[in-house]
Amino acid sequence: MASTADIKNGVVLSIDGQLWSVIEFQHVKPGKGGAFVRTKLKNVVSGKVVDRTYNAGAKIEIENVDRRDYTYLYTDGDGYVFMDQTDFDQITVGAATVGDAKNFLLENQNVTIALNNGNPLYIDLPASVVLEITYTEPGLQGDRSSAGTKPATLETGYEIQVPLFVEGGTKVKVDTRTGDYLGREK
Repeated sequence: MASTADIKNGVVLSIDGQLWSVIEFQHVKPGKGGAFVRTKLKNVVSGKVVDRTYNAGAKIEIENVDRRDYTYLYTDGDGYVFMDQTDFDQITVGAATVGDAKNFLLENQNVTIALNNGNPLYIDLPASVVLEITYTEPGLQGDRSSAGTKPATLETGYEIQVPLFVEGGTKVKVDTRTGDYLGREK
């Protein structure tokens, strides 16, 4: 068992059978009363963020989370197959764990997978990826005061909004956190 003195950003705690990652923490020592630790925790599975306060010295349970580099290979039914870059072992990760990352995954793409006791918790993608637009309508420039956008389908099947001048076959940079168009790639 660890205590609140061991809390740091990125540490994963086990609270009521669920895993929570520490986003922020602050040790507070008020003028009156005992010291305490104020934390902001993010649920590893659902992404829900909560604030939680602990008395100084309280016992907490820290979980071991191993972050390893993997290469995405292919989709097998409802699972996504990844290969460890160090020992070449393959693991299958369920669609629920992959989540929205599937919209930006291409074969042979490198990702980081967080594992707890051999079970995949979540997938970290790079902040942005370069994908090709497979289909978009031709953009018609009308009389408008601001730049317009149009839908475009990426090679993964995901649809984003792009400026009117972008055409099919163009490689674009996409933000993996929000799904926003960031610009054309040369």
